[in-house]
This record gives sequence, structure tokens and C-alpha cells, in this order.
Amino acid sequence: MATDFRRKEQLSELTDRIVESYQEIPSINHLGHCPLPSADETIDIVQDLKEILFPGYRRRQNLHMGNVTYFVGDLIDGLHDRLTEQFARAFRYAHDAEGKCCDKDRTPDFQAIGQQNAIEFLESLPKLRRLLSTDAQAAYEGDPAASGIDEVIFCYPGFEAVTVHRLAHQLYLQKVPLLARIISEWSHARTGIDIHPGAKIGPYFFIDHGTGVVIGETTEIRTRVKIYQGVTLGALSFQKDEQGNLVRGTKRHPTIEDGVVIYANATVLGGDTIVGAHSVIGASVSLTKSVPPNTLVTIEKPSLKFREAS
Repeated sequence: MATDFRRKEQLSELTDRIVESYQEIPSINHLGHCPLPSADETIDIVQDLKEILFPGYRRRQNLHMGNVTYFVGDLIDGLHDRLTEQFARAFRYAHDAEGKCCDKDRTPDFQAIGQQNAIEFLESLPKLRRLLSTDAQAAYEGDPAASGIDEVIFCYPGFEAVTVHRLAHQLYLQKVPLLARIISEWSHARTGIDIHPGAKIGPYFFIDHGTGVVIGETTEIRTRVKIYQGVTLGALSFQKDEQGNLVRGTKRHPTIEDGVVIYANATVLGGDTIVGAHSVIGASVSLTKSVPPNTLVTIEKPSLKFREAS
């Protein structure tokens, strides 16, 4: 059946109704304001950052000590400008969202704030490389299927998620609006691993397999912790104030101490819950109270029945 072009006449009226809804429902528009940060640009920046964190593994190969300084220097120079712009947009957005946009006499220099934060962020990259080297080593040591560090960097979704989290956490520490969540949710979509940028994660962290892992904002994870797919480190409940609004800024998620292993589909909930050092939490355990160090927590094995298949 051929397209009936006469039916396209109704599209003009449809367009008018959609535009009218922008006035009726302004809460999900961003019209008449300064530009928001660009999600696409932010994700592309992350890809360039990974070129610096792991030179030779990504888009540019054939690097060596003779040319890597030029390569990294060129990336850093470009990232300075791009981060400055995105940070400036993010801080302006937060300023306007607080209703300060009409105070023209006290408007901050957002480009200067963006540049200051861009430089601080770039200065963190050597520290992040040292942390990520421990995470790669933990993955190799923790998975007998890993052939080496190269395979971890190329292929492991857990390592990919932790890499993006280390970057997002630095943005979170610098209190840059929006951008940390943009990149953490992009990573979540790619890996199936949901780590809030606020989570504090120590060195030698390994997520094995990873799909379905959830790590909440106020989670604290110490050194040499290993978790498997489906693990949730979450909140036990959400406090509300007298007006019924959620109370924010409290410790809602658990603390996982050194050397803990948490097996698949286990759930650990609550800001007061501490899993003591070198403990093991078995598969499918649901935990809402603290565990002393060197403790094995399991659930009783279900009763299995076997019968001949028909």
C-alpha cells in the first residue's frame, strides 16, 4: 500500500498539541535556559580518558615511550577545554536550578569554575591509574579463567564498571552537578552493574561476572573485597521528615570491611550494617544486621527432590 500523503496534513495540528504540552508540563522541558551539559560529549570524554588510563588498549595503538608523551599531551590539552565547557554548563545549571539566575550582579564566572575543576579532575588521573592497576590485579588473581591483565582490561564488565566508577567518584567528590550520574548510568546500561558515584571503594576491588550488581550511594567498601553477580548493597528503608519528604545525606548503605567475599544474589542492607573483615556471605543470603570479622554466613540448603523425567 502506498503512503497516503494527505494524512500528513494532520501532523501540523499534532505538532501544535505537542508544543502546547510544553507549557502544560514544564517540569520535563529545558527551554529558554542556558545549555545543559551534553551527555554525548560527556561519554566521548570518558572514552578519551580511558585512552589515557590504559594507553595502547583502545582506539590508538602502536604507542611506545617515544610517542606516548605527544599522544597523551594532545589528549590532555583537548580534555582541558572540553571538560571546562561541560563543567561550566553543569555548575551554571545548578546555579539556575536554585533560583539564582535572576541575580545578575552576583553571577559567578562559570568558565573559571569549570576550568578550575577540569584541572583538578585531570590532576587525579595518576592516582586513579594506581587504583585501577590494583583492581585489574584483583580480577586476575580472583578469576582462574582470566588469562592475564590484558584480558581483564579488554573484556571484563566488572573492571569496565569499576573504571567508570573511579572517574564518576572523582566528579562526585568535586561536587560537579549531573556529570557523575550521566557516566555512571551509561556504564550501568553497558555492563548491567549499577554503582552510585558516591560509593567509597577501596583498592583491589573485583566484581566477578557482575550482571545485576547494585551498590548504593553511601556504601563503603574497604580493601580486597570481591563480589559476584546479583549482589545488592542497598538501603534497608528510607527515612522521611515530618512533611513526608525523604531525608537525604544520611548513611543508608552498608560497610564492607577488608577481604570480604559476597557470593551471587546476596543482599546486604542498611547504613548500620557492617560486614566484618575476611567474612564470607553465601549465595542468596539476605543480611540486615552486622557480621563479626571472620564469619561465614550461609542459608540452609533447600530440600531437593529428584524424580525420573517423563
